Amino acid sequence: MSGNDSHRPAKELYLHKKTNIKPYMGNNNWSDEFSVAITVSDTDGNILYMNEKSGKTFSKYGGKELIGTNLSNCHKPESWEMITDIMKNNKTNCYTIEKEGIKKLIYQAPWYNNGQPSGLVELSLEIPFVMDHFIRK
Repeated sequence: MSGNDSHRPAKELYLHKKTNIKPYMGNNNWSDEFSVAITVSDTDGNILYMNEKSGKTFSKYGGKELIGTNLSNCHKPESWEMITDIMKNNKTNCYTIEKEGIKKLIYQAPWYNNGQPSGLVELSLEIPFVMDHFIRK
């Protein structure tokens, strides 16, 4: 391991080297402490990365131990079809949910490496039940 990599968990080094994803800015991985759950998979649905919030969000299913497992194992068949459709057809999927008294905005979209579709990113943001909406010109 190089000096700059010594603080990075092994699974995140795997992600960084396998996919060339660079969530790091200098010695700071800004995405790890970001208050939005970020989950990244490859085109086969294998989970490559989860930030701390994502690990906590899915803690009852194994948290960050889910890295390396497949999204199809934790989704209903119709959800898995939607995920594969998003990746194959370069779509986005955005919706809100309420679970355990918390409202969330879920945003799913393909990610690219050198212009090539490389998998799916899911962002899960906790949002208020009532929020302002502005129309800007």
